[in-house]
Amino acid sequence: MTATGIYAPKPGAAPLPRMIAAQAVLETKMLLRNGEQLLLTVVIPTLLLVLFSTVDIVDTGEGKTVDFLAPGILALAVMSTAFTGQAIATGFERRYGVLKRLASSPLPRWGLMTAKTLSVLVTEVLQVVLLTVIAFALGWSPQGNPFAVLLLLVLGTAAFSGLGLLMAGTLKAEATLAAANLVFLLLLVGGGVVVPLDKFPEGAQDVLGLLPIAALSDGLRDVLQHGAATPWADLGILAVWAVAGLAAAGRFFRWE
Repeated sequence: MTATGIYAPKPGAAPLPRMIAAQAVLETKMLLRNGEQLLLTVVIPTLLLVLFSTVDIVDTGEGKTVDFLAPGILALAVMSTAFTGQAIATGFERRYGVLKRLASSPLPRWGLMTAKTLSVLVTEVLQVVLLTVIAFALGWSPQGNPFAVLLLLVLGTAAFSGLGLLMAGTLKAEATLAAANLVFLLLLVGGGVVVPLDKFPEGAQDVLGLLPIAALSDGLRDVLQHGAATPWADLGILAVWAVAGLAAAGRFFRWE
């Protein structure tokens, strides 16, 4: 074999799985290096878990406070990464033309969205591990079916990811930044994360219970705190939000 044969160039795109994996690693590194993202995904959930578990601020009913709070904080972590963080990051990538340039690369658009989803899942795994360790240190005693917990987290991620991409792909970056943070704060207060839904007026409870954060936090709480079977009603609410959000994002997302 000649030297020419050994070193002959072979132009072309890398295999699709390798491109998706490389983009997912890049997305994860950028997310973890962003101070604002770390504040949303790590610092705020951790502080809320520690503060409300150690200081008697909200009446969470019978049992240990951390047993009520830990499932809600896990739901908050999913929302902060899949919705708030992804919406803000994707919105500014769209504004600066990053998405437009990536869309013209050999990586297909669905491959880019797959890489972003993988990045979100990796970040959520890190969040869940960290928050679980802290909750155990605070005396958390979880129970229930791990498969049901995993199903809730996956559907919750899909629901919030669809809503985040819809917001990022239709609003201007500055509007996305403001709206995503506002929604985060409103759902933190009214989504059953740290304040039980039964503390709200009866009419409001029915409406708030249909929100994805309420369905996720209540479903996790039913399983992890009360040892309930698979919470099909909460899973159904999350599934509806996931299908509607992802379908709307796919239909209305603008790359420029």
